[in-house]
Amino acid sequence: MLARAARAVAAVAAAALLSSCATTATVAGDDPASRWESASGGSVDYQLGGASEPDDGVTVVVRDASEPPADGTFSICYLNGFQTQPGDARWWLDEHPELLLRDGDGEPMIDPGWPDEMALDTREPEQRAAIAAIVEPWVAGCAEQGHDAVEYDNLDSWTRFDGLTMDGNLALAALLVDAAHAQGMWAAQKNALDAGDAGPAAGFDLVVSEECGQYDECAGYAALYGDRHLDVEYVEETDEEAFVAMCEAGDLPALAVLRDRPLAPAGEAGHVRVVCP
Repeated sequence: MLARAARAVAAVAAAALLSSCATTATVAGDDPASRWESASGGSVDYQLGGASEPDDGVTVVVRDASEPPADGTFSICYLNGFQTQPGDARWWLDEHPELLLRDGDGEPMIDPGWPDEMALDTREPEQRAAIAAIVEPWVAGCAEQGHDAVEYDNLDSWTRFDGLTMDGNLALAALLVDAAHAQGMWAAQKNALDAGDAGPAAGFDLVVSEECGQYDECAGYAALYGDRHLDVEYVEETDEEAFVAMCEAGDLPALAVLRDRPLAPAGEAGHVRVVCP
């Protein structure tokens, strides 16, 4: 299982998102493809641990849905599409307990690596439609703020939870992709190289991978998405010297970044951000 980045702990509140003002990140009349074309020649930052002013040359930024876009960049809005967001457990248990995947004792199934996240039940069409209906206002909030795309995390939850299947998750993914497209945004696949051609077939426009260099998977993503590929490597497993060596060997996509695993904002202790020279 690929490592996943630390996320902002704040819950994503749909009402707050929908009331947010649009920023200058989206240019009227442009579509995501034209904005991507102008941004893809720069560098990327992955800011899920908190927003900070992008460094010079940064043209693509990923931020949590609770944060506004970075002005002047191709901005990707992070949402947890297949598990509950940290801090939201009580809301799901109170409002939608029927949408949580359960074990044989009827208890919600919790991600072994993320004890504050429960798996969503994607096995039946009715469950998938209900989950999509909950996520859709959050997607609309991303669009209202001015984001260009949505990154849906935990597509690969079928690899960690008995009962879930790749087909069920991809069927939900297709609904979430449609929700992003309906708002004029792209949708980003997150990890899940095992899905192969089924990822683009679900309608995803680009992919965000973690540690494809570490796991020798970058070429596999390139075969599916070409240069519509962002990669995040983490300094705990890949130090700066190893990262630069992978850059020089052509083992990473052009939009690759080395970050600290907590994704600390610039200026905070432990912050690391390195891009290919």
